[in-house]
Amino acid sequence: MSKKEYAIVDIETTGGRASRSRITEIGIVIYDGEKVTETYETLIDPEQYIPAGIVELTGITQEMVTGQPKFYEVAKRIVELTEGRIFVAHNAKFDYGFLRAEFGRLGYTFSRRQLCTVRLARKCFPGLPSYSLGNLIRHFGFQVDARHRALADAQATAELLERCLAGEDCAAEAQRLINHGIKETRLPKQIKLEQIMELPEETGVYYFHDAKGDVVYVGKSTNIRKRIAQHFNDHTTKGSRIAEKVADITYEITGSELVALLLESEEIKRLQPRINRAQRGQRFSHAIHSYVNERGFRCFDVVRNTAQARKELDIISEYPSISRAKGRLNFVRKHLELCSAFTNIYPSKSACFHYHLKQCRGGCAGEEDPMEYNLRAEEARLHLRSVFDDDFLLFDCGRSHDEASVILVEEGKYQGFGFIDKECAHDIAMAIDSVKRTVTYPDTARIIQRYVSEKGGKMVNLSTGKVVR
Repeated sequence: MSKKEYAIVDIETTGGRASRSRITEIGIVIYDGEKVTETYETLIDPEQYIPAGIVELTGITQEMVTGQPKFYEVAKRIVELTEGRIFVAHNAKFDYGFLRAEFGRLGYTFSRRQLCTVRLARKCFPGLPSYSLGNLIRHFGFQVDARHRALADAQATAELLERCLAGEDCAAEAQRLINHGIKETRLPKQIKLEQIMELPEETGVYYFHDAKGDVVYVGKSTNIRKRIAQHFNDHTTKGSRIAEKVADITYEITGSELVALLLESEEIKRLQPRINRAQRGQRFSHAIHSYVNERGFRCFDVVRNTAQARKELDIISEYPSISRAKGRLNFVRKHLELCSAFTNIYPSKSACFHYHLKQCRGGCAGEEDPMEYNLRAEEARLHLRSVFDDDFLLFDCGRSHDEASVILVEEGKYQGFGFIDKECAHDIAMAIDSVKRTVTYPDTARIIQRYVSEKGGKMVNLSTGKVVR
């Protein structure tokens, strides 16, 4: 198709979340910039219950979808109608997201250039009280026979698009939105707009290469294409540096955002890209080190994590703040009944504070032999070297619908990640074997801890084999 064409889409669903809800109806209007050339509509069996509230909103009942084609039976037709055309929808993120999820369940990556008529209408008709489709239908007086049915809403969206494209400024704005805001004049000389549009809308890590092929920048995103487009629409000094140096783009799909975060951190430290200066040698500000005092007792202390300290001291573990370091050391002291004088928590030249509370066995007061004390101190060293208290596997989404990602924490530290068929994920030995071992950096533990606390995930304890969360 030499002329720009639009596939205007509307869907009805069983709910609002693409990850667990399904499509019940789809309507598609093909518009060539001047007229509607084709329409398509079909009910779809969602293979799940339609809630009463959704039935009331759309009028689509369980009886209506029973016996209708399932999504896989209409998928080919949807691909044919949208291929090579700009995907248009009112709140395109919703409709496009549902279609990507449905295709993902079939193992197919659905990727189209998109235009959202909500965003376009805001630019073309500023000042309206609402930009919902219903309000725009009333505002412009569009004739719609069946609101909240897919084809009727797609036809109304087509009328809205036609009205938007009638203005020269709005047509230019539409093109800007389709191109993710990129002006071709801002692209590096060796990068074409078509190359950007061919990038995946998946989660992963991307690499910017210079003319020699060297990696100058590493980044991660839950939408690689969108994030890279933002780089080339960035007017900051960093954005200009990237535009000056980039001659090629490569990427690695991870599926999992956590894997992308871990891989990005690892690749920045391995490749040392020039533009990622802040993250190249990132270290935490404080550390715990160990030494043996003049009485033969193994001691611990918190110090600034400087290059000199790392060279001269026995650094055990690193922390982002002094409070985190002292908190970890105090936890281990309490757990193993170590002396607070020998952990410098409450410095003392005689019996320590915790000795009087019967929480110290008296090494500081001459009541415990150094050899006996140091057995527990060596155990403390192991605890402090271990960022995590337990060994576990963390499972997250994979690069396809039938795959899972696996993150391994063993001996208290992050060891690496891998991918495994979902059907085999219950096999702990196979899951561990799928992991590619890597170098551990201090910030990887924080990445895992923050991600798990915010987003959760399936975690299997390696000692018990039980799912712990």
